[in-house]
Amino acid sequence: MKKLIFRFNNQISQSIFNSKDVLGGKGANLAQMAKLGLPVPPGFTISTKVCEYFYKSNKKIPKKIINQTKKEISIIEKISKKKLGDISKPLLVSVRSGARVSMPGMMDTILNLGLNDKTVIALKNNTSNGRFAKDCYRRFIQMYGSVVLGIEAYLFEELIENFKLTKGVIQDTELDENDWDGLIKNFKEIIKEKTKKSFPQDVNEQLWGAIRAVFSSWNSKRAKIYRKINYISDHWGTAVNVQAMVFGNMGNDCATGVAFTRNPSTGKKEVFGEYLINAQGEDVVAGTRTPQNLLSMSKSMPKIFQQLKKIFKLLEKKYKDMQDIEFTVENNKLWMLQTRSGKRTAKAAIKIAVDMVQEKLISHKEAILRIDPNTLDTLLHPTLDPKAEKKVIASGLPASPGAASGRVTFSADEAERLKEQMQDTILVRIETSPEDINGMHASKGILTARGGMTSHAAVVARGMGKPCVSGSSEIKIDYEKKEFKSGEHIIKEGDIITVDGGSGKIMLGKVPTVKPDISGDFSKVMVWADKIRKLKVRTNSETPADTKIARDFGAEGIGLCRTEHMFFDEKRIVSVRQMILSKTLEDRRKALAKILPYQKNDFFEIFKIMNGLPVTVRLLDPPLHEFLPKTDKDIADVARELNMSN
Repeated sequence: MKKLIFRFNNQISQSIFNSKDVLGGKGANLAQMAKLGLPVPPGFTISTKVCEYFYKSNKKIPKKIINQTKKEISIIEKISKKKLGDISKPLLVSVRSGARVSMPGMMDTILNLGLNDKTVIALKNNTSNGRFAKDCYRRFIQMYGSVVLGIEAYLFEELIENFKLTKGVIQDTELDENDWDGLIKNFKEIIKEKTKKSFPQDVNEQLWGAIRAVFSSWNSKRAKIYRKINYISDHWGTAVNVQAMVFGNMGNDCATGVAFTRNPSTGKKEVFGEYLINAQGEDVVAGTRTPQNLLSMSKSMPKIFQQLKKIFKLLEKKYKDMQDIEFTVENNKLWMLQTRSGKRTAKAAIKIAVDMVQEKLISHKEAILRIDPNTLDTLLHPTLDPKAEKKVIASGLPASPGAASGRVTFSADEAERLKEQMQDTILVRIETSPEDINGMHASKGILTARGGMTSHAAVVARGMGKPCVSGSSEIKIDYEKKEFKSGEHIIKEGDIITVDGGSGKIMLGKVPTVKPDISGDFSKVMVWADKIRKLKVRTNSETPADTKIARDFGAEGIGLCRTEHMFFDEKRIVSVRQMILSKTLEDRRKALAKILPYQKNDFFEIFKIMNGLPVTVRLLDPPLHEFLPKTDKDIADVARELNMSN
């Protein structure tokens, strides 16, 4: 392919338009939105092919790409009537990743690129808003320092939090221009201390540092873990999208938000999303501020809200799937920054698939293919028993449905370690970040103190099919003491809690569960699948109860009935042990006589439930020591049974 950089406009050929292999998901969708006439800030995509060159050439950018990029930047400058690095009308850009398959939060982004000590003054003068300009500059230094220069992000966050404590404020928005000036100075000092170099003032150095960092993030630890979990190829690489900045943090007529065209938890066709007034996109996704429900925008920004609703319909019609959208409002003008097929729970996936068939958007076959069989498994697991006693200690947002119990852990690595020891955990974090992906995968559930329904924790948990409660402001987490407080309760690492992602409740101890009720849309999808499938499915079952469940799920026979599993029941295993340990043939026959009625009844019920379907029976298979007692109590039970028979 000769062309390696593609502008967001109609000049892209139709074959490239639809090629996420070349443009990555984000680039392809930005180009499609531009083609549909939606308000997309000008920009371009550096294709995934360049990422391949980047790694093959020891992380160097080909000169051809550098020259093409300069040309594309000049076109953005012409459209926007601003110039990168200009001290009168500076152009600021974002540099974002874009893999062909959505990997939310796993790779890096740089916003507000193009700011330095001179252009920040120009931005202040052009907008008559010094606080906004300095806020953008500190964000850029913070992102660039973390992503490009490799400085731990918490060092910048600690400075902000300590400053807010000193000033006695809670939100970042309560800091003024002078406050940001002081923090900018402190941020630069951290960079000088950690890298032995000053923060770069050359905007071209900034640009290429950011592009290299985004390409490099393809092979970050978190990205590799995510790809491994989701079976994504390591060889695909990422595209890089360079785009003119639009600002949601210029004042109260500005906002940023994330929206789904349908509810990603339930699948219901309704407006679902969150936004923040006077903020940038990372504030919503990272969970550093708890956002407002998108429905409230109908009052705060009614024209923008109605415009968004029309765009929802247009994008669903185009992509024929639920969309996950990022947007920014700058001075009451809406800008679209991203659309992609949204992560959803198994329950939502089924409802959306069924509804879209009924809406004639997709076929039965497409509906079935839309449902991830791995997450579908979550519907077959128990939910909390509504009759069980529950000691609720806190609540938050019901970010991803389902319920889970486990030992509290505050570290992703510790959750992974405990999983290897077959221990269930609940990962508890102030807010999750992409670095927590291994612990989120290892844990049974996730609890965060900050963040909304579209935060990193919520989106990733829904994609994994794990319960998540986010934004629980009632809990106060202390990482050093390895505990969190909620009212009078102090929960230490290792204590057992239960989280219910359907209600947002957090409970002490392990709460009993009940079996799931599979019906409705699930049954419809199964009927559709039966009409087109080629394989038949049998079950492994040794008890009437399990056989009944298998038939309810549509099993067409028993592929393996392991007779030894019939004897592990507490009432039966003593007789089996008695049979094994008997010294005489007569004692052995007595023990077998006790077992026989159980087995005859089991087979009678199993054959009755299967009603003529095939049942494959395996005779006693394991070594007999697997039945032998392993505790003093077990030995005493066997001895007592033997004495009674004698």
